[in-house]
Amino acid sequence: MATKTILVTGATGFLGKHLVEILKPQQKSPRLRVFCRGLSPWEQDPAVEVVHGDILSRQQVEQAAKGVSQIYHLAGVVSRDSKDQDLLYETHIEGTRNVCEAALKHKVSKIVVVSSSGTIAVGTTPTVYDETSGYKNEVVGEWPYYLSKIFAEKLALDYHARAGLKAVVVNPSLLLGMGDERNSSTRDVALFLQGEIKAIPKGGLNFVDVRDVAQGLTSAMDKGRPGERYLMGNVNWTFRQLIEKVAEISGKAPPSMEPPFEVSLWGARAMRVVYPLLGKKIELDDASVKMSACYWYCDSTKARNELGFQTREPDETLKDTVEDVHLRLYRSGQLPPVV
Repeated sequence: MATKTILVTGATGFLGKHLVEILKPQQKSPRLRVFCRGLSPWEQDPAVEVVHGDILSRQQVEQAAKGVSQIYHLAGVVSRDSKDQDLLYETHIEGTRNVCEAALKHKVSKIVVVSSSGTIAVGTTPTVYDETSGYKNEVVGEWPYYLSKIFAEKLALDYHARAGLKAVVVNPSLLLGMGDERNSSTRDVALFLQGEIKAIPKGGLNFVDVRDVAQGLTSAMDKGRPGERYLMGNVNWTFRQLIEKVAEISGKAPPSMEPPFEVSLWGARAMRVVYPLLGKKIELDDASVKMSACYWYCDSTKARNELGFQTREPDETLKDTVEDVHLRLYRSGQLPPVV
């Protein structure tokens, strides 16, 4: 039987790099192809074929998908800034459209599209959501990242329903673990280690190890049912639980304040005025405060039962995350070494 050629978009991202390292040993060179906008860690790796291009270029995506059997579509932008709205919509929606069109043109056997648990698993109360929950437009409507992910996810599933594209959607919760060099998912851990988190938010979240989701993506490709979504998360914790655990691991004292939402929002706005006057940088925006007042709880039973999705102990994930983030901050001169 011929060896499959696999294409990974967004391969240089946090999740993408872990996925590529899992796929590399499974493929006979050069049957693993990565589609990257810039330089990648695999430029000189004989086990990986690197194709440079823009996910917004339909022609370049089509060329990258030529001769491909399977596609993992991970390309995306992570931003909480409303100023990035156009970039988020273009990348997530038009990028997904380009990948789906290329998959149809080249008769790709299956495509796994990575979305976010935040499209369906978020609310203002501590409710645990699953794949039967509806899209949460009313909750995330002012956050372009999640709204664009909703539209991209719907688009991929529409290609399945309308054109027969064998598309599977995976919805990971907050990714933690080692290797987040762009600080896209572990930003809040970095802020805590730098002493920038002054209060404990009221909400809660689900987090999962990036290594477990990377493995889960391969299971979604092998076992996932086309037209279906699979939430991939681990534990549902309040932000207090998370912050206290990170404090315990890092040896830093957690904040004691747990103010009401309105006070937190006012405080963040005041800090953004005062900090620059003191020569300090502040990254706490309104979107972060509003998101932290929500509950991002999800149930991954479907992925566990149908895909065999497995997760490691949350303490292991957090320990690895704290150590990795601290090392990056130390190397960049933002934190002293661990004593």
